Amino acid sequence: MKKFLAAALSVLLVALLLSGCGAKTNENEIRIGINYELSGAVATYGQSSVDGIMMAIDEINAAGGINGKTIVPVKYDNKSEPAEATTLANKLMTQDKVLAILGPATSGSFKAEIPVAEKNKVPVVTGSATADDVTVDLEDGQVVYNDDGSVKGLKEYAFRICFSDSYQGSAMAAFASENLSAAKAVIIKDTSSDYGKGLAANFLATFTEKGGEVVAEEAYVSGNTDFNGILTKIKGMDFDVIYIPGYYQEAGLIIKQARAQGITAPILGADGFDSPTLAELAGADALNDVYYTNHYSSLDKDPLVTQFIADYNAKYGKEPDAFNALGYDLAKFVCDGISRCETLDSESLKEALASTENFVGVTGSFSVDEKHNPVKSIVVIGLKDGVQDSSVKVSA
Repeated sequence: MKKFLAAALSVLLVALLLSGCGAKTNENEIRIGINYELSGAVATYGQSSVDGIMMAIDEINAAGGINGKTIVPVKYDNKSEPAEATTLANKLMTQDKVLAILGPATSGSFKAEIPVAEKNKVPVVTGSATADDVTVDLEDGQVVYNDDGSVKGLKEYAFRICFSDSYQGSAMAAFASENLSAAKAVIIKDTSSDYGKGLAANFLATFTEKGGEVVAEEAYVSGNTDFNGILTKIKGMDFDVIYIPGYYQEAGLIIKQARAQGITAPILGADGFDSPTLAELAGADALNDVYYTNHYSSLDKDPLVTQFIADYNAKYGKEPDAFNALGYDLAKFVCDGISRCETLDSESLKEALASTENFVGVTGSFSVDEKHNPVKSIVVIGLKDGVQDSSVKVSA
């Protein structure tokens, strides 16, 4: 009997110790993970996204939470590293016991946490990961359907509220052809990222379908700083526009060096341009005849947008960018899903997110399609002296 009691006591102690390793749950709280790039190479995206997320959560909690329950954000910095994003996703799900995870911002880091989500059956949702294969596996670059019409290779627990690279690249090609009357283009692409390669491929396909010609494709990799060789090579060519599918760090330098060499052709890009650092790197004078696809424009006069801008300015003392707006919509989207859950668990939340229809957000209204992508419009923003000067909604 003594041996039995000792063994039982040991089991009880181990159970107590193990239960202490996870987060203590409170029935009046809903824990939401935040896994974002708050330092490192693309910290500006993560920081902006999280500012928007926190503003939305503060608003929801101030209004009484969700069915009387307070949203509790559990926030970590993945340091712009996919491996760290994976580690933190595991921690958030298994130790912090979150209902869902918001982020990361970039496609590589978001995709790195998806296997953890599938294993633990916890939804992960991004506001800005645009790679085509974020929510579904592709075959030869295409979505494949099963015989019953369902999507083959659907990543069941992964969602996003931004459009994909294929749509973004195609929309910019349509804008170049139809709005700028461009017939010839040069592509200078970041070949070190899925983001840059995906955008370039879809711009090329749509531009040529519309009768345009890509006269040169040049490449660089993340971290490059001297692009004068590429620019000298293309300077003597006949082209109407330059398309730079990449992030602001290199794009800002390319634009600065292109203008310094006397290249005056319009320069086009994608949402990776959307950072105040772009103007710091390029200089305001260089940022004329520059256009990029984006999810949101501060020039939009929709009352929902103008109210968001006013509220954000009051909270943070500056005008919001697209990543602020996407972060805000991301938190509101997930909380909307939580409010529609039949039971407060991750499985029910997954079903609620997948069935979302006519969600109204700052970055546009949308429904979620069978690939867990939003069906929404896209904006092209024009810059004048480094400041947003125009915006137009376009379709690919």
